[in-house]
Amino acid sequence: MAWFGNNKKPTTSLAVSKPSVNSSKPETSIGANTRLVGTITSDGNIRIDGSVEGDIEVLGNLIVGETGRVVASIKAQNVHVAGAVKGEITASDKLEISPTGKVWGDIAIGALHIEPGGLFRGQSTMTTNVDEPLLLEAPRTPTDEPASSLT
Repeated sequence: MAWFGNNKKPTTSLAVSKPSVNSSKPETSIGANTRLVGTITSDGNIRIDGSVEGDIEVLGNLIVGETGRVVASIKAQNVHVAGAVKGEITASDKLEISPTGKVWGDIAIGALHIEPGGLFRGQSTMTTNVDEPLLLEAPRTPTDEPASSLT
């Protein structure tokens, strides 16, 4: 079978990689020239390149592009910020802040990745399955050792 004059057979790549927050295809996209005020809820993925004020609740992933400006309370599985976000962020899996990303507000996340140049101002809480904190013993000092008697 010839492919447009080329006698080479098409090749298929079997490489499979785990999709990251960046590669998840958004079902909903808010363009750079769009301003939205209100509540957004979605069972899928959302990309914001415009301006959003209010509340955002996404069962999938949220991507805030470089031109995105968000002032909202955010709940999502994964959040990637390349633009600017002001408000609380709850990400059940991961929050990623790219070199152009800026986050002002408190976050509750499973994992956090801030690339050099990215900005985060606020308090963070990492969610975990561990109920009790790991207790470590303090190192013993020489005064803690029992004195040996020389008789």
